[in-house]
Amino acid sequence: MATPPTASGKLTGYDLYRALGSPKYVVAPMVDQSELAWRRLSRKYGAQLVYTPMINAKLFVDSTNKTYRTAQFDIPSGEEGNPSDRPLIVQFCANDPDQLLASAEVVAPYCNAVDLNLGCPQDIAKKGRYGSFLQDEWELIYKLINTLHKNLSVPVTAKFRVFPTVEKTVEYAKMLESAGAQILTCHGRLREQRGQNTGVADWLKIRAVKQAVSVPVFANGNILFQSDILRCLEETGCDGVMSAEGNLYNPALFAGLPSTLSTPHPQPPSASSSSDSTTYPVLDPSHPAHPLHPEYMSDEAILRRHPRVADMALEYIRIVKALKTRTCVSAVKGHLFKILRPALMREIDLRDALGRARAGERPKPQKGSATVEGEQDEAVKNWLSDYIDICEDMKRRMERDEKEHTKGGTVPLRELVKVDERGLEVYPWWLVQPYWRRLPPVVVKEGGKEKEGKKSQ
Repeated sequence: MATPPTASGKLTGYDLYRALGSPKYVVAPMVDQSELAWRRLSRKYGAQLVYTPMINAKLFVDSTNKTYRTAQFDIPSGEEGNPSDRPLIVQFCANDPDQLLASAEVVAPYCNAVDLNLGCPQDIAKKGRYGSFLQDEWELIYKLINTLHKNLSVPVTAKFRVFPTVEKTVEYAKMLESAGAQILTCHGRLREQRGQNTGVADWLKIRAVKQAVSVPVFANGNILFQSDILRCLEETGCDGVMSAEGNLYNPALFAGLPSTLSTPHPQPPSASSSSDSTTYPVLDPSHPAHPLHPEYMSDEAILRRHPRVADMALEYIRIVKALKTRTCVSAVKGHLFKILRPALMREIDLRDALGRARAGERPKPQKGSATVEGEQDEAVKNWLSDYIDICEDMKRRMERDEKEHTKGGTVPLRELVKVDERGLEVYPWWLVQPYWRRLPPVVVKEGGKEKEGKKSQ
């Protein structure tokens, strides 16, 4: 059961969800990837709620470390958390309630809520004792969330990973809710599922969490295509879908979907049944975004869901250059590699050129004589020029390929969409599209011993 509202009267549960605009399409917190420029691009293409990258509360709380603070959340520039960057949730990792509260108070005026990261599975999280490596320390987690719930001026939310069993996952989610988390994001993977062992997220566990708690729940995991968004909402009954990698490889993942969807909450399973398998249609087939609509595979619809890679890359760079807020150059390069990936797999020389490109960080504004300022303006203007040249070269090559393979536009794109051995759609390489890893090896037990079997498709 959700904790009662605090004395401040701040929003809780579904009141918070409605104040956020009842978001269905959410961009995940991603280290060095969900920065301001990316948030702006994602919002343009349908994202209704976006999280900041994870911020380390231990480092952020140090007021003398202004470099870290500004790099993580640039308040002085006036763009992060302003009206064009809302609704926004700022995410922290922490293991000290006082440090978490002090850090959260700094950003509270510039966001709608603060999220606690309980899902990061990386080695750095293990070393720093945060993220999913806190998931066995329930007393500490409760205190972290409850401290914000009782003392912070904005609501607290939490993002977490599942346990091996449904029962423990549900118990964990209920604890987070009782501590004061007003929205829960359930990533349907175990802590051990990462990198080449990422595997498949368990939507049944997410559904069980949704059935068990009274606060809004976002589902996270297994989102490659728009059709996965609709299917996830139907199968989990969740209030929204959060995407990380799906959004990174295709920022237009949410484009063209209706701004509102009907997502009836699944009823808790009956006493005679261990689960409720009913699904709930969220979109009528008459809507153009429904996979059964006759126009779903038209050129216009395909290009809305899967824009051209070079155009998307150049649009992102334009946003980066237009902001006063500095974007880390490593983030820029990372985004370009993901957006351009289908084309870079063919244009090896451009892939190598992008890898070698060294743009340096954006020149800092300097005050001085007109000559110095003019030189500084020129330096800013030329920043990322190598990346722009690569993207423009890619654009020319992709226009060539598109013209050749569509025979000047006479062959519809749907005829160029292939289906691979796993049943997944593969779009022409000049269009943005998801990237998926092969499933980890199947482990076959023989005589009490384990050995690798064939890789799952």
